[in-house]
Amino acid sequence: MPAVPLAAPDRNKLGRWLLGIAVATLAWLLAYSQLTAFADGVVETLGLSRQTHFGEAVHFFFYDTPKVLLLLTGIVFVMGIIQTFFSPERTRALLSGKREGVGNVLAASLGIVTPFCSCSAVPLFIGFLSAGVPLGVTFSFLISAPMVNEVALVLLFGMFGWKIAALYLGMGLLVAIVSGLVIGKLKMERYLEDWVQKIQAGSTAHHVGERISWVERFEAGGAHVKEIVGKVWPYILAGIGLGAAIHGFVPEDFMASFMGKDVWWAVPAAVVLGVPMYTNAAGVIPIVEALIGKGAALGTVLAFMMSVIALSAPEMIILRKALKPQLIATFAGVVACGILIVGYVFNLVL
Repeated sequence: MPAVPLAAPDRNKLGRWLLGIAVATLAWLLAYSQLTAFADGVVETLGLSRQTHFGEAVHFFFYDTPKVLLLLTGIVFVMGIIQTFFSPERTRALLSGKREGVGNVLAASLGIVTPFCSCSAVPLFIGFLSAGVPLGVTFSFLISAPMVNEVALVLLFGMFGWKIAALYLGMGLLVAIVSGLVIGKLKMERYLEDWVQKIQAGSTAHHVGERISWVERFEAGGAHVKEIVGKVWPYILAGIGLGAAIHGFVPEDFMASFMGKDVWWAVPAAVVLGVPMYTNAAGVIPIVEALIGKGAALGTVLAFMMSVIALSAPEMIILRKALKPQLIATFAGVVACGILIVGYVFNLVL
């Protein structure tokens, strides 16, 4: 859609926007590259050590909080601009109906190349929703992004070989695709929070067919950030705070004590235990290796790993701002069933 020709004052405004975006992009990249250094500096300034439970929890909080907020702000701004080109109705038409299965596969595949933890994937999840992407397709991405990414696959390959990595890839994608399809078929859009439904309905966006300027597109992106980030940030702080506490204080020995495959309830117990915890694939796979070294069954441990990175309690807290409890419960239940099947399959095959 061609943009409206700009008058001189509007050209000046566009120049200010472009300069501001360039400066903000450089600042964003610099801040994102210094996340680890920032968290290290906070721990050192407070006189703490990462060798202690409390020090590790503090480091986790001050690393993940700015990371998630940076991702949320950047992605929502871009999605706000994209939304001025594509109406929710058109986007839904492209990805719904007979295309919905393809959409689920594409969304789950996209998750492989986005090495996000579950909370970091939430911003893009919200961005997809705001652009009108069907609910089930967005869930396929939300499940796949933390659970099946190149970090997890490389680490699994290095520790357990290509067969384990390939089986995990296939089963993880299957869980993400099928879970998204099931949630999509349940037609639970009414359980999105009202503000998300309004965005999906296009009440806050320009309609395709309007000739609007780039200044208006940038302003739409800024308004998108103000609306969404302004609503979600307290939940992000609460969720990551809980994740930091659990990350720093839950011992490995306790988890390994019941993760053998001799009893049928080991897999569901591992899933239930994993849900309250929070870390990313890079953080949990060393724990997986330690648990297996202590005699835990591989399928049980991988089910625990999947629940930690795809069904974390902090993720649920953040999602609560966009989803009603009924939809969160359905999401957790469907994904948990898929993870249980993966655990039992691994224990049966290996």
